[in-house]
This record gives sequence, C-alpha cells and structure tokens, in this order.
Amino acid sequence: MTTISALLLAQSNDWQDAVKAFWVDPEGEALNSMQQDGATAVIDLATQFCEGSGTHNRELIARVLGRLSDIQVRDFALGSHDAESADHYWLMWGHLIRLAPAGFVAPVACLVAALAYERGDTETAFAALDRALDDDPKYALATLLRRVFRAGWPIESFAAMRKELHPKVCQGIFLS
Repeated sequence: MTTISALLLAQSNDWQDAVKAFWVDPEGEALNSMQQDGATAVIDLATQFCEGSGTHNRELIARVLGRLSDIQVRDFALGSHDAESADHYWLMWGHLIRLAPAGFVAPVACLVAALAYERGDTETAFAALDRALDDDPKYALATLLRRVFRAGWPIESFAAMRKELHPKVCQGIFLS
C-alpha cells in the first residue's frame, strides 16, 4: 500500500494560506477563468512530474490543490492521464495527497483512489477514500467511488467511463 498520510507541511499555516489563495468560489464572477487556470495547472504540474521536477514547485502545487476545490477541475484531473502518463500522475497525486491541508484533501484523495483502483491496488483505493471522507464526510465523489469499487466494477470499464467523460469536461471548461 502507498503511504497517503499527511506531511507536517500540510498543517503549516503559511502552506494552508497558500493553498486557500487558489480556492475556487463556485459563485464567483471569474469561475470559468479559475477553472481554466486549474486545468492548465494540472497539466503543467503533470509535465513537471514527467520531467522529474514536480515536487519542487510549491506555488504550482498550491495552485493545483486549491483549484481542485472546483468539481470541474477535479473531473478534468480525473481524466487527464492516459496509459503512458499514468505512472507520473500516480506519483503526482500521491505527493499532493500528503501535502493537502484540511479542507482540500477530498478531491486529491479521490484522484489517488481512482488511480489506485485502476492499478489494482484496492487497499490504497479504499484508504484514500477514507481520507477523503474524513476530510469531507459528504464528498459525493468519494461516496460514489466507494460504491463503484465495492461493486467490483471491472477496471477497464471504470477507465473507459473516465476517458469518455473527459472531453465533455474539457468542453465545459475551455469552450464556455
């Protein structure tokens, strides 16, 4: 099982403030531009993880964690990897779940859970969902994923559903 417990940095007031600065107000006038910023930040950070330097860019990590507070950005992140990039995303989400401050854990924990499930690591998938629900007991995606995983959905079906939804999420973010 992968370690998904929080690092001390996640409790730092300065770090919490840095992440909160990128929180997405669902009623805000700039909602779509924040969603675009969040989706772009996910890709930028993933690119850095592919290059081996992703853990060093604290500002970008804070941006991604904060922007994941938006459901569209989270759903974009859920579908943004493919078979070739899955290992890099696995490292990225595994790193970010440990840095996520309280109130920002649930989205990234669900991303860890989804990738763990696709990797066949159900122990980590359920542990990540536990972290998500500890952070936000009413987090709908965590509840849904728990049901899907318990039902034993075939990994291929889960990955296909995730891949099928991604273009729709992209359209909502970038063509709105």
